Amino acid sequence: MAISGAADIAAAVRGGELDPVRPVEQALSRIEAADGVVGAFRTVRSAAALREAVALRERADLANLPLAGVPVAVKDVVGVAGETVEWGSRAGQRTPASTDHEVVARLRAAGAVVVGLTRVPELCIWPMSDTPEGIARNPRQPSYVAGGSSGGSAAAVAAGMVPLAHGTDGAGSVRLPSAMCGVVGIKPGRGVVAESGEQHWFGMSSHGSIAATVADAALLLGVLAERDDLLAPGEPGRLRVAVSTQVPLTHAPVPRPLREAATRAAARLGSAGHRVVQATPDYGTATLGLLTRWFAGPAEQAEEFDASLLQRRTRTHVAIGNVVRRAGLVRERTASEWTRRAEVFFADHDVLVTPSLAARPPKAVRWHERSCLANAVPSVQVAGFAGLWNLAGFPAMSVPVGGFDDGLPIGVQLVAAPGGEATLLAVAAQLEQATRTR
Repeated sequence: MAISGAADIAAAVRGGELDPVRPVEQALSRIEAADGVVGAFRTVRSAAALREAVALRERADLANLPLAGVPVAVKDVVGVAGETVEWGSRAGQRTPASTDHEVVARLRAAGAVVVGLTRVPELCIWPMSDTPEGIARNPRQPSYVAGGSSGGSAAAVAAGMVPLAHGTDGAGSVRLPSAMCGVVGIKPGRGVVAESGEQHWFGMSSHGSIAATVADAALLLGVLAERDDLLAPGEPGRLRVAVSTQVPLTHAPVPRPLREAATRAAARLGSAGHRVVQATPDYGTATLGLLTRWFAGPAEQAEEFDASLLQRRTRTHVAIGNVVRRAGLVRERTASEWTRRAEVFFADHDVLVTPSLAARPPKAVRWHERSCLANAVPSVQVAGFAGLWNLAGFPAMSVPVGGFDDGLPIGVQLVAAPGGEATLLAVAAQLEQATRTR
């Protein structure tokens, strides 16, 4: 049995039709064959993953595990016992984790096998996932980046190396690479994937799931959130759908293929029976509050790293972030005012459809060798639609809907009010089906 959907693999393993070692062997074989070009993985756990797959055979609860035998990739920001957590940096500690992070423990409890940790940009600041050790490239168009900061995770799924990958999203870091690589990525609302300790980036960061299909993205999200109601998409009912292609704050021009993809997706939802209107949230100047956190969050985290070993772009970003922190520019009022305006918008609309990206993805080059400004410009350009939903703590996801003329994938973003994860998954499944039949 070749690598296929996570749900199919798990069902075959649960039913005794598939040895859990087999899908792990196939995943490792695909990683060996493709990752020299794609660069999705920071480290591959070949021997450990095979040992864990063998041990899975003996689990008494194997027949009940939602991810039985499914090979998964984990973003290099959470502890996997026996592996270092590097955050894309040479400046951190090199002591292997003694225990699994909570989300990794949930994956293992559900029967998943962690085959490796995926590449991220240093401190997860940028939507380009490259390090001195390699560049995470878009498997559909290797001359372009895979995105970031969960770029390695999205690339691993898009290349068919694994059916599922964990990611985190602090300002679009699941949705941006998912859109660039043509896969599904969902960022749940604040607190849906609970974890102990402080959340990163002033509570903007959430654990999320990346998969080739909406059904598999739901399966992973349900496991991460420990919620059975999110394990599979349901039926959306008839919803009030808004579509907007206006970039917050700057109103920068959006490439026509991205605009048309959003309006085309909305039209397909209209054909499915939803009420569709053009409407844009009152973004105000909330983007400025997002930018202060984008600088200050990594600066706060960098206190645990050796500043002299940070990349040049990161040192500048952190220095700006420290100025922002000292000046008291990270204000809760900014987030609360924007959240209030977003709640007003979603009182009249159930789902918002926008482009996932506000610009074409950057080319795949060694961005870590360039200046902070050189990195910041394409970062801000591409991420215009994504980050404000982290600031508000609302769920959002990216669904592939086509591509540019050169084959580079295009995704659309779906947003809902807090508690709307099931609604997003249901609408995304409907849109996925409509897109496939066109």
